[in-house]
Amino acid sequence: MTLQKLFPVSFRDRSVTGLVVAIVIYVVVGAIAGILLGLVGTIAGWIPVVGTIVGVVLGIVGAVVDIYCLIGLALSILYFLKVVDK
Repeated sequence: MTLQKLFPVSFRDRSVTGLVVAIVIYVVVGAIAGILLGLVGTIAGWIPVVGTIVGVVLGIVGAVVDIYCLIGLALSILYFLKVVDK
C-alpha cells in the first residue's frame, strides 16, 4: 500500500492553493472528529461501566485520527517542498 492511497489529500496538487486546501481539510477533519468523539464520550460517560470502556475506545480512536491528520499535514508540506514524490 502506497502513501498516495493512504493519504490522497496530501498528493492532490503541488501549488500553494493545493497546500492550503490540504492543510484546511486535515485541520477541520481533526477538529470535527475531536468534537464528535468528545461529545459521544461525554454522553457515554454517564453509564457506569460501559462509559469507561467506551471512553477508552474513543480515546484510542481519537489518538489514531489525530496521528493520521498530523502525518497527512506533514506529507502535504513535504510534497509541496518536493521532498516526497508520488
